[in-house]
Amino acid sequence: MAVGLKKRRRIQLVIIGTVMLAISAGLIGFGLRDGIEFFRSPSQIAEQRPDPGERFRVGGLVVEGSLQRGSGETVAFTVTDGAAETRITYQGILPDLFREGQGVIALGSMDNDTFVASEVLAKHDESYMPREVADALKEQGLFRHGEGIDGGGS
Repeated sequence: MAVGLKKRRRIQLVIIGTVMLAISAGLIGFGLRDGIEFFRSPSQIAEQRPDPGERFRVGGLVVEGSLQRGSGETVAFTVTDGAAETRITYQGILPDLFREGQGVIALGSMDNDTFVASEVLAKHDESYMPREVADALKEQGLFRHGEGIDGGGS
């Protein structure tokens, strides 16, 4: 009978361990759900409209001549991946390295046809472009290292 008791205890420990592991994985996923933002290119936004209020990242190259400063710290600009464009508004101070023709990533959500950003990230040196932006441009066949959009822009 001692062998049956040991086997039963092992099974109980395995079941308890499995349940505890499942609970901890669920708690971790629940805790991270607000911290996960997916990336979308302007083409992906044009193809499939995001749900209202859904937070995500959008990135691309800032279109030359699209930067407009509003009252106070309000700015608006357009980003492109070479195939589509997305208008972005932002309330705040833009990063020092932000400028037209450079790669940016913005975090926020869509409000009708405009992306309302809560955060804007810009490149940090001449050869850097955010990985998501470079990947989206490569998918379009428009990315050449160090040159941005192939063919001279939009």
